[in-house]
Amino acid sequence: MIDHVAIQAKDVNAAVTFYLEVFAALGFSEAMRFDLGDGPVVGIGGPDGFPHFWIGPEVEPDRREIHLAFTAPDRSAVDAVEAAAVAAGAQLLHPAREWPEYHQGYYGVFVRDLDGNNVEAVSHR
Repeated sequence: MIDHVAIQAKDVNAAVTFYLEVFAALGFSEAMRFDLGDGPVVGIGGPDGFPHFWIGPEVEPDRREIHLAFTAPDRSAVDAVEAAAVAAGAQLLHPAREWPEYHQGYYGVFVRDLDGNNVEAVSHR
């Protein structure tokens, strides 16, 4: 059901250090890092190495939205989520497409939920 979760931090590097130190016993490690120009976005993985937890810079000062991604079984399910979101009048943040900057086969759609959070449906196939 849940593919990954992302939070925003005032100081991404300090937050990453905190999570890696505090949750070391759970096998947390830095799995991926992207520099977006306004700060790093860091994916933290557990024992499986997959980055299920992401930390990035705040989008607006003192406002930190949550990003929640749900696993879709295939691309048609991602497209169906997009169609349902548009029909419901949700703000489409990023239309469904392949995101090769994340990894080959990453296909997702991003929408704004009723409380302003960034929610996604993603297929990795």
